[in-house]
Amino acid sequence: MKFLISAGPTREKIDPVRFITNYSSGKMGYALAGAAADAGHETILVSGPVCLEAPRNVTLISVETAAEMAAEIKKVSDSSDIIIMAAAVADYRPIKVHSEKMKKGSGNITLELERTEDILASLGKIKHPGQILAGFAAETNKLLENALKKLNEKNLDWIIANEVGGKNSGFMSDENSVTMLSADGEKIVLPLENKKSLAVKIISVLTSGK
Repeated sequence: MKFLISAGPTREKIDPVRFITNYSSGKMGYALAGAAADAGHETILVSGPVCLEAPRNVTLISVETAAEMAAEIKKVSDSSDIIIMAAAVADYRPIKVHSEKMKKGSGNITLELERTEDILASLGKIKHPGQILAGFAAETNKLLENALKKLNEKNLDWIIANEVGGKNSGFMSDENSVTMLSADGEKIVLPLENKKSLAVKIISVLTSGK
């Protein structure tokens, strides 16, 4: 099968030296890509800026912004059997990008932002029969409630819910624990463990009906 996986954060420029981003390390997405490739699947990884090496036998496409990620994903989404959006894509970007470094002034400044494209929702609208679309819900509260809302609103087959902000799981950590919820009402709890071994289990679940 053909996997399309996104990973890492995106960066939205303010000026040549500053940008908006988040704490995503890309470790979970890279682990998923490695697990898919190790299982013998053709795997494309679209990644924001991270400090990780691409897993073996994985085609890496590096991007920086949410718009770049959306463009690259759309190029190969239609031919993909399973899509996993593990990237933490910026929800907003500055309306104005300064061509020169903004100099420090004596007072406050206001940064006006606009929405970026919701890539996962866009994929849900064009998903074709037989294609599996999975997203991540990284939450700090009301984990399952927020995850179920995302699953239904974005026409997903699976949502992978994980709490972030703790020192032992989520962003930056080498470990994670998730709850997988399906559109068919299935619930699979995967306890805290190394992200690489966790990724193997997630890939197994997503391919079990294929």
